[in-house]
Amino acid sequence: QVQLVESGGGLVQAGGSLRLSCAASGRTFSSYGMGWFRQPPGKEREFVAAITWNGGSTYYADSAKGRFTISRDNAKNTVYLQMNSLKPEDTAVYYCAARTGLGGSWHSWGQGTQVTVSS
Repeated sequence: QVQLVESGGGLVQAGGSLRLSCAASGRTFSSYGMGWFRQPPGKEREFVAAITWNGGSTYYADSAKGRFTISRDNAKNTVYLQMNSLKPEDTAVYYCAARTGLGGSWHSWGQGTQVTVSS
């Protein structure tokens, strides 16, 4: 298990950008795959992006491709989500999560950070 704390959410106009950060505790951060998920109002949580333990591979939901970029800095125990060209439909609570191994379950979750995109 690892403790995760998201930050960087806020209110932005459509077309704007935000960078979310997720800081992890512990010395084993570099061994975890990391991901970002979001839960829009009244909807279920959905996958946004993921990155392998060494940053060598990244994965995106279709809705995020070309606009969002996931990255990590293992020296800082932090994973990022750069979000550009934001749309009102990107409004959601964004969560980061950690898993062990590419096919492992997401076993640790942050508390979430609110992103609101106004039209």
